[in-house]
Amino acid sequence: MKAEAKRRHEADLGLTRAILDAVPHPVLTVSDTGHVVDANVAAEAFFEVSAPLLRRRPFAEFVPFGTPLLGLIDQVRVRGAPVNEYRVDLGTPRNGGERVVDIHVAPVTERPDHVVVMLQERTIADKMDRQLTHRGAARSVSALASMLAHEIKNPLSGIRGAAQLLEQSAGDEDRALTRLICDEADRIVKLVDRMEVFSDERPVEREPVNIHAVLEHVRTLASSGFARHIRFHEEYDPSLPPVLANRDQLIQVFLNLVKNAAEAIDPDQDGEIHLTTAFRPGVRLTVPGSNSRVSLPLEFCVRDNGKGVPEDLMPHLFDPFVTTKPTGSGLGLALVAKIIGDHGGIIECDSQPRRTTFRVLLPMYRGKSPANEDN
Repeated sequence: MKAEAKRRHEADLGLTRAILDAVPHPVLTVSDTGHVVDANVAAEAFFEVSAPLLRRRPFAEFVPFGTPLLGLIDQVRVRGAPVNEYRVDLGTPRNGGERVVDIHVAPVTERPDHVVVMLQERTIADKMDRQLTHRGAARSVSALASMLAHEIKNPLSGIRGAAQLLEQSAGDEDRALTRLICDEADRIVKLVDRMEVFSDERPVEREPVNIHAVLEHVRTLASSGFARHIRFHEEYDPSLPPVLANRDQLIQVFLNLVKNAAEAIDPDQDGEIHLTTAFRPGVRLTVPGSNSRVSLPLEFCVRDNGKGVPEDLMPHLFDPFVTTKPTGSGLGLALVAKIIGDHGGIIECDSQPRRTTFRVLLPMYRGKSPANEDN
């Protein structure tokens, strides 16, 4: 009987370990001495050390100095009740910089002074929040574009016509003013025409597209024009499957991103732009105009070594009329966000001096079977 009970106990422990390792979030048990007693596989990956090494050294050595996490652990021991803290940066040079997490700490009833710590990274949640924000911004521009098209273009046409009539009988000095009126009217019409793209709510016609052919086409255009002074580096995964997308719109997206990257690099700087593709497990989103959900495993990046995006601009980077360029309209990245959103994808930006990366996640082509869309 004792042997049977021992086997059951070991089986239960094995099952518990399997369940713990299956949890996608880092989970650790911390003793009253401040050492890690146990850690699941996700915790090992988060701290980039093995569980035996985590147990060997004080937990404080693996987290930033002065982090509120250690205070939360002490607080749970004193109160004997769970506590939560949101958006805490646990980034260290060991684990690659900023790592924003939600922290959940709870006491272990059977083990006095032991606490369980679970960390939930904000990355995926923030991607979803940003994607919804980008789509909301695009919808607001859509309404504004429709209004501008109807309420501004017609009066502008009348103003331009009147200026042309005045130009015929005006003197040289006044003719310069009438010419200015015509030029400014034309400029406003072009701006409205660009914004009308946002009001197009028709479903995107998509097909299997070779992303590498798209990126090579964009690189050729850029190298022969606005980015002729910049070196390009390609890091492509040749085994990538096709992306389910509209080829012309993808060219527009990446041409815009490469142009932004080129303009962020000073002319006298040794400029570099990296184009990369990779297959990574992605989040699942609902494609506009469909009830199906698709995964976004295809990652395409445009990285430059320019001056970077100002920190105060980052939260609004994909909003309309937001730009750092003296002559920019601030519609380029808003249009990029709309196109990627219409494809059911995500775009995000990570920026540091000399390293700014625009990352696009898109669904891959899985054939014509509707059942495949849910995989």
